[in-house]
Amino acid sequence: MKGMTTPQAMTGIRVLDFSWFGAAPIGTKWLADHGAEVIRVESHERLDSLRVLGSGHFRDYTPDLNGSGFFNDFNSSKYGITLNLNRPEGIEIAKRLVAISDVVIDSFTRRAMRKWGLYYDDLVRIKPDIIVINASQQGHTGPHADYLGFGYNLQALAGINHLTGYADGYPLGTSVNYPDFVMPMFIASVIISALLYRKRTGKGQHIDFSQYQAMVSTLGPIVMDAMVNDRVQARTGGRSATAAPHGIYPCQGDDRWCAIAVFTDEEWQSLGRVAGRPSWAQEPRFQTLMGRLKHVDDLDAHVASWTAQHPPETVMQQLQATGVAAGVVQNAQDLLEHDPQLRHRGHYHQLNHPVTGLTYYNSSCQLLEIHGILRFNEGEI
Repeated sequence: MKGMTTPQAMTGIRVLDFSWFGAAPIGTKWLADHGAEVIRVESHERLDSLRVLGSGHFRDYTPDLNGSGFFNDFNSSKYGITLNLNRPEGIEIAKRLVAISDVVIDSFTRRAMRKWGLYYDDLVRIKPDIIVINASQQGHTGPHADYLGFGYNLQALAGINHLTGYADGYPLGTSVNYPDFVMPMFIASVIISALLYRKRTGKGQHIDFSQYQAMVSTLGPIVMDAMVNDRVQARTGGRSATAAPHGIYPCQGDDRWCAIAVFTDEEWQSLGRVAGRPSWAQEPRFQTLMGRLKHVDDLDAHVASWTAQHPPETVMQQLQATGVAAGVVQNAQDLLEHDPQLRHRGHYHQLNHPVTGLTYYNSSCQLLEIHGILRFNEGEI
């Protein structure tokens, strides 16, 4: 395969990828980074929305279907083919690819693949041990099986938005399609599980994967609290019932912040020493967790008055040195240019793309014996 020098963990596995947008394509990208031959199927009739989203991030940018950093990142290490599945010739080519593939994945409702004659019942006649994963939003059975949606809808439906925001405010949600970056772990792992099952038994699998159910499963403690205690967790902003101070605090500089979490009284004493033993840190009401929680508004104001005098890196380093959890709230420039951990681990990788340039995310999961790596970027249409 192109770009391969030594066999990798997924070498010899071929995946035919009909999915689109973020969740499933990122999951198959993880497989591609580790050696699988992933063939991304697209259509001129209905473009992947990521091809036209995000392009405006570039200065002096001329609109280009190959200019989406999102699309090129999520589909690096993959091959690509454009098929018109509304024509018999396109269906025939797709079926020929199925015959030589190990896995077929899509992220549509149950109607699309049935319409094209590419559902599991059709594909298993072409290749009896094929593994098919339908990674739709709400699964292929049930009253909502035909509902369409994206990650931003899904995080609201799954209860994420209800938990994000301030106690006296409305549900904020997240600034990104959070489910798109949770689903890949589920999708990649279920594909690998099916491959292991086939290796052991010789049998393929039909996997009806519900992104909705996967997201709800990430809220286990919240659902358990409602089930056992009849208590619906409310929004708390950045605060915690088990730590104080706990939140994001302003620091020196333009829009610079540091996250701090103090769980024990010993950690509180350490914060006081780092802050120079100010009088507020010695107040009796702040010497126990219960006291700090009771007076959390005053506590946060005092901590913020101290952090505002220092760069966030200084606050983080000094607190971490004494065992207090703290971290800089990094922006995109920090992540790209300043983070020593990302640089050390080779988080960014150079690939040549004629429109979006050189720098892309490397594989975030590294096997110690056989490292996965971005191999090429052929996402041009």
